[in-house]
Amino acid sequence: MDLDPAQLRAFLAVTEQHHFGRAAKELAITQQALSKRIARLEATLGERLLDRDGRGAVPTAAGERLIEPARAVLAACAAAVNAVRGSAGPLRLDVWGHLFAPLRTVGEVAVEPGAVEIGHGRDLPSVLAALLRGEIDAGFGRHHPLPDDRDRELAHRLVRLEPVDAVVGPDHPLADATSLTPADLRASQLLLPAALVRLEFLQRFAERFELTSLAVESNLGAEHFLAHLAASPTAVTLLPADVPLPAATPGLRTIPLVDPTPLYAWSLVWPERTPHPGIPALLHAFAETGRHRRWLEYHPERDWLPEAESAELRAAVS
Repeated sequence: MDLDPAQLRAFLAVTEQHHFGRAAKELAITQQALSKRIARLEATLGERLLDRDGRGAVPTAAGERLIEPARAVLAACAAAVNAVRGSAGPLRLDVWGHLFAPLRTVGEVAVEPGAVEIGHGRDLPSVLAALLRGEIDAGFGRHHPLPDDRDRELAHRLVRLEPVDAVVGPDHPLADATSLTPADLRASQLLLPAALVRLEFLQRFAERFELTSLAVESNLGAEHFLAHLAASPTAVTLLPADVPLPAATPGLRTIPLVDPTPLYAWSLVWPERTPHPGIPALLHAFAETGRHRRWLEYHPERDWLPEAESAELRAAVS
């Protein structure tokens, strides 16, 4: 029995997105083409793999049993291509967290020309899904454990901790402050580019410091989001200290946060069992740049991290 990797990839995309429309968009194919691939796979195996309803799709018992072998098949296909070519080729790296400008950090790391190809993932779950399907070799952004434990086959390493500033519009009551504490923000609304449940760092910050939040009605990019912030006298958002603000949005104020200073954690993520040969060199490059730029400085009495990152750092030094 021969299995078609494209059908397996389609199946995995649906199990990860729990939705045919979102899976088709992620694979850049039509929903009809996606459904045909799933139907052919089910016909080949003689089993129904997905239960469909009006809200989405979930794996059947047979589908659950197929998930891990399907991932292994796609990883083996990628390894076979690399073996025939005699080289793994450039390391395919997707970044996410685009409002926080991840390419600033990647661009500061010295790698050989042509060694890394940069792509843009939508968010952490979509990048992890692409990693598990073998479509990319690594991801860069803020990593955190996912509820469905899909990242258990992936390795990650924290490479940068970046101080976070408060950003307000020119008419905000705190616009002239030279520094603020997180508690000072409680009289404001934390403006979000998406729903709070999709923004794990901001969600943890809001919970810890008891902030109310408000998401923009539609995410039309950084300039639109910051223009909305500039026009609101009661809103505040958080951005890493080095993020450049667009010149098209004048009047914004960036104010350092202290007592404590929140830190945004950037990590590299890659498949643990089948790492690209370029992963060690990239990790070394991050470590060397981080050592010179002091990217991993963390003082618990002065700084704040969500518990997952704080525990990771404590384990690393223990």
